[in-house]
Amino acid sequence: MDNFLTVTNLKKYFPVEKGFLDRLLTSQKSFVHAVDDVSFSVNRGDILGLVGESGSGKSTTGRLCLKLIEPTTGSIMFEGVDLAKLHGEDLRRFRKNMQLIFQDPMSSLSPRIRVGDAVKHALSFQGVGTASEQTERTRAILERVGLKPWSNFYDRYPHQLSGGQRQRVVIARALVLNPKFVVADEPIAMVDVSVRAQILELMLELKKEFDLTYLFITHDLAMANYVCHSIAIMYLGKIVEAGSKEDVFGRPLHPYTLALLSSIPVPDPKAKLQRIIPKGEIPSPINPPKGCRFHPRCPYAQDICSEREPQLDEIKPQRYAACFFPRNS
Repeated sequence: MDNFLTVTNLKKYFPVEKGFLDRLLTSQKSFVHAVDDVSFSVNRGDILGLVGESGSGKSTTGRLCLKLIEPTTGSIMFEGVDLAKLHGEDLRRFRKNMQLIFQDPMSSLSPRIRVGDAVKHALSFQGVGTASEQTERTRAILERVGLKPWSNFYDRYPHQLSGGQRQRVVIARALVLNPKFVVADEPIAMVDVSVRAQILELMLELKKEFDLTYLFITHDLAMANYVCHSIAIMYLGKIVEAGSKEDVFGRPLHPYTLALLSSIPVPDPKAKLQRIIPKGEIPSPINPPKGCRFHPRCPYAQDICSEREPQLDEIKPQRYAACFFPRNS
């Protein structure tokens, strides 16, 4: 399989706004290390799960992959095209190949724009087809995502729909341009539990039908295990482990992955589970710890962990971990 998307040494630092007194006392600038030297690749037709706690940099990484925000440094190669070199009109035309499914449809859909117009706008913005063709294509994609008949939804406003229906609108808007690559940012987080499975099944069906490649962002390892082909675990702006889902779930290497997996509920009340609870709180991304970023919370940390930063090395074939003392190795 070819590397459809390749991200290399990607960084995104956001400057911290200081108050008046802080600016008087020091001229040194502070930055949030949202994404800090991240590298990975996604094969064509794959579903890569980007998993981690809130604040780990998952969503920022997804937006960087679409160049919705500018990287501080690093390269993003999409089918051999360096997105960092695309700007203006060239970037706008190229972006129809890449789309985003937002986490919160209420914030991503304008309350003043009807559903049909919101979906059709992507076609008109990219200049795809005539006005009548755009309307017909919009009607077809609404029905394909389960909003049947389209006439019951086309002229409604977002507040007139249920949460599951709004999420289907967001999916329709992302797919109406027939993209190649979709970043799904916590796509069912705002949906009722009763319809989450339906939305997931719809996304998997659409992947096959439209020959899509997904970057699936989630904090839920159980969901990632159900949906994804491969997994990358993020912690405090860095990828700490990556591999196939069978390897990551079956023989995790990084202590942080072990902790995440041990938190998954098991329905068997007789099961004997060893819970690994990291110590303390997640450190500040403004002043991340020296060495391994997980070492202040790691139950297996040794002196070297606080002195040197481990690199994301290939511990086994196609198995990567940033740890001096990987487990199950």
